[in-house]
Amino acid sequence: MRSYLFVPGDSEKKLDRALSAGADALIVDLEDSVAPGEKARGREVAAAFLARAAGEAGRPRLLVRVNALDTDLIGADLDAVMPGAPDGIVLPKAAGGHDVAHLAAMIAVREAEYGLADGGTTILAIATETAKGIFALGTYPGASHRLRGLAWGGEDLSADIGAEANRDEAGAYTEPYRLARSLTLFGAAAAEIDAIDSVYTAFRDTDGLAAECRAARRDGFVAKLAIHPAQVPVINAAFTPSPEEVARARAIVDAFAADPGAGVVAIEGEMIDMPHLKRARRVLARAG
Repeated sequence: MRSYLFVPGDSEKKLDRALSAGADALIVDLEDSVAPGEKARGREVAAAFLARAAGEAGRPRLLVRVNALDTDLIGADLDAVMPGAPDGIVLPKAAGGHDVAHLAAMIAVREAEYGLADGGTTILAIATETAKGIFALGTYPGASHRLRGLAWGGEDLSADIGAEANRDEAGAYTEPYRLARSLTLFGAAAAEIDAIDSVYTAFRDTDGLAAECRAARRDGFVAKLAIHPAQVPVINAAFTPSPEEVARARAIVDAFAADPGAGVVAIEGEMIDMPHLKRARRVLARAG
């Protein structure tokens, strides 16, 4: 999984178009993209889309971002979309592993009620949208077998802490958001799940997006959130290992396989050890 494209859950036209955007996953959004007065209609549109798209050949994975646990909306969201067997649920404003466990229990009840495979619905948590969430990034290990990824975001966080902006004059994230980004990466690694980079809101700036993708991949993120279909090809390209990277990773893995007892191997004059092997395996996993 490289790209997750947010799509407003109350727009039939945008949902149908998004199926051919090339994203690895669509996030049908019932939270921020849907106005308070349109929540009920958004659920109806999202449910109809899931039913319509489920049988599409080669479709992306279909996730639904529900409203937060501290609202009175999430139960109705899940009741509406779970009969359509979404591949996963995106939890906004997650405040730690206990929130994931709570959502997992809610999902399990509905899987049983609607005759879905037990454990088949995964969870992706957006973990840095509140100050409270920042302090809970170490609590995700063991929270639920459903949890597949942690994403971070700076837009809601800036509102929560009262910041005037989350980027400086040069377009780089300021210190509070760099900290949130790094802690998400560490939290995901500790939980042995995917770390997913935040949205890039300047959707017409493809050069800036590409640069941010390269930095995210360099640091250990494996995917990025998108808010516009035009961002998807840039993200996919950035998070797809090149043939040269795959070949080198394969050479490292093969070298250790040929000498299972070795702690270090030599490849093209370079000493390669276990951290290199771990990174090589990740490259091959990303390459599919």
